[in-house]
Amino acid sequence: MDIKTATSLRRLRLVSAPEAVSFLLLLVCSVLKRTTDFNAVPVMGAVHGVLFILYVIFWADAWNRAKWPLKTAALYFVLSVLPTGGFFADRRLKREAEDAVIATRARKEGIVNA
Repeated sequence: MDIKTATSLRRLRLVSAPEAVSFLLLLVCSVLKRTTDFNAVPVMGAVHGVLFILYVIFWADAWNRAKWPLKTAALYFVLSVLPTGGFFADRRLKREAEDAVIATRARKEGIVNA
């Protein structure tokens, strides 16, 4: 994996968990808006919107650079619209990055023909 691909995957990973947290907070704010006088939906909506847009931009860049098959790209997009999906995306991306590092080191040491 080249450095640009690794960077794009890292950016996607860095925004996935905050996007998931903002989604959950937006849901909580929506419930509070309807049950109390507290209304933080406009603020949380804007925060979540910015994080979601960043996620989609970074997702498209990662898809392009990592050359994911359509199934993998679709999975990461679907995870972005699920309330806790960003946490699962972060975990999968971390595992992918670790596997890539291990494979690169093995290739350099001549252990694997990959």
